[in-house]
Amino acid sequence: MMETKDKIWKREDLSKRYLEGVRGAIPLADYQLKIILMMVEKARPRPGNVLDLGCGDGILGLAVMSRYPRAKGVFLDVSDTMIAAAKKKAGKLGRRCVFITEDYGKPSWAGRVKKFGRFDVIVSGLSIHHQPDRRKKQIYREIFGLLEPGGLFLNLEHVSSPTPWLEKVFNEMFIDCIYRYHCAAGSKKTRAEIARTHYNNPLKDANILSPAEKQCSWLRKIGFKEVDCYLKVFELAIFGGIKPED
Repeated sequence: MMETKDKIWKREDLSKRYLEGVRGAIPLADYQLKIILMMVEKARPRPGNVLDLGCGDGILGLAVMSRYPRAKGVFLDVSDTMIAAAKKKAGKLGRRCVFITEDYGKPSWAGRVKKFGRFDVIVSGLSIHHQPDRRKKQIYREIFGLLEPGGLFLNLEHVSSPTPWLEKVFNEMFIDCIYRYHCAAGSKKTRAEIARTHYNNPLKDANILSPAEKQCSWLRKIGFKEVDCYLKVFELAIFGGIKPED
């Protein structure tokens, strides 16, 4: 019987597999961070509160906090393994951070973080795509409500391909990236072995992918401005928007 998405990500073995074998192999990861930091600088150059939603190892939120020494961070994830990885990666930055284990698939999550005040920047990395579309839209509304006027939301996301052929092209590119990543780490795995693991990865069962264009449309209807897909490489996209000033 297929595991539900929340149980999949609560499994320590699968969370570690993602952190050790997939997260570091994501194509253009460094450039994605540059785009995120550029957008923060343009939209909210002196952020106070930062929320990393579905934080994983915290790489996005910590990148923002490293740039802005006065920023405080809230890091939320359903997985204890991910929260432990974020705490470890934070190091001394952890003094300015709060770490919360919570399932934001349930609306109650917003109440857990609301007590920390409104946020200047909310980021999410490769996480919200695990939610059904109806819940995605609700999460975007909840994010809108948690932002300060003028606050920025950025979603580095896994989105759907428009055709099966393009999906295949993306998968082959991603397998190449994972293979190079493992080779650089000294692994003896062949590309064929990496491909089999990729296509049979149980984490894929938790994916509910939607087009970037459709999600941008949702953000506009909610009330975000300056909405766009700021970067897209096949199924990897950064999109978001700004909450209007009061």
